Amino acid sequence: MTNSWTIKTRWTTAAAVAALVVAGAAVPAGAAAAPSPAAPTAVAQATVAPAAGRVDPAALRKALAGLPDDYVRGAMVKVTGRDGRWSGTAGEWTAPAEAEFAIGSVTKLFTSAVVLQLVGEGRLSLDDTVQEVLPGLLPDSYAPITVGQLLSHTSGLQKPTCVRPGTPVEVVRSAVSCGTPGAPGSAVQYNGINYFVLGLVVEKVTGRTYAEELNDRVLRPLGLRHTRLPADDWAWAEGGLVSDATDLRRFTTALIRGGLLRPAERRLLFAMPDVPGAAFSYGGLTRVELKDGTVVWGKTGSNHGYASGVFATADLDRVLVYSTLPTGKNADQEVARVRRIADAAFGGVTR
Repeated sequence: MTNSWTIKTRWTTAAAVAALVVAGAAVPAGAAAAPSPAAPTAVAQATVAPAAGRVDPAALRKALAGLPDDYVRGAMVKVTGRDGRWSGTAGEWTAPAEAEFAIGSVTKLFTSAVVLQLVGEGRLSLDDTVQEVLPGLLPDSYAPITVGQLLSHTSGLQKPTCVRPGTPVEVVRSAVSCGTPGAPGSAVQYNGINYFVLGLVVEKVTGRTYAEELNDRVLRPLGLRHTRLPADDWAWAEGGLVSDATDLRRFTTALIRGGLLRPAERRLLFAMPDVPGAAFSYGGLTRVELKDGTVVWGKTGSNHGYASGVFATADLDRVLVYSTLPTGKNADQEVARVRRIADAAFGGVTR
């Protein structure tokens, strides 16, 4: 069982990545293990994009060059889309590029997809409050918090400095057992507790488990055979999934294209709350502007030694899935490596 220090470290790291790069989360227990350390290797298993494509294999190889280093032990990168495709691994990522890995807070996008489906079916509204759907979960003194505020990390729930592992209800109650919440809807504060609450909302509204709804609404319809929710991972609807690069690409493509959502709910994927510094949409997507001005949408996450992400242009001309093996020595340097990967993956996109 993951201790509370690990939980707090996980979400602190996630918030830093979200602010500096292409946002994220995670590091709990039980799922895929990180690839075993091995002798340093050069970038391997690369498939060069067709000549007509605009994906730049040389730039991607350069972004992975020098691994392992003091900050990142290894990495896997997969770029797909109408602009071409490329995949490769580097450093101590000795598993195939298609190996499964713990995706951490990328799980939140799967949860938001289920929530938005329920909104589309009229079984839930973005304006419904936690207090209405789950009476007694939060202290009586808390101001009403809406589903939309949970999705966009504008709920005002305090940083989970007292959070402890346990059932989802126990996680939420421990997280709000100390500290003071902010005013809902007034500011952005990345907080994994928002998505524990959303998982509980899904269960209350449907009368079924979160895992059952996820399987029936997302995993089975999309044929995501390598995506699963380990029963022993405390991170659950917030960050517990294991997946692989192909499944993440397929899911992200279906989500953005509209294969999972009705038109009104699909638009919420790109609808940002009217809050200063808004970074997350009502669909849980992070909006990131890269150094060349390219805007991409997606999510990062970390869990079990992996720090990963999936991002795409809104037109799906290019989709990036990556996972790294950070050493934990310097978060800024880890973020800088991911920045180089993202800049290389999306370089040359026509805006």
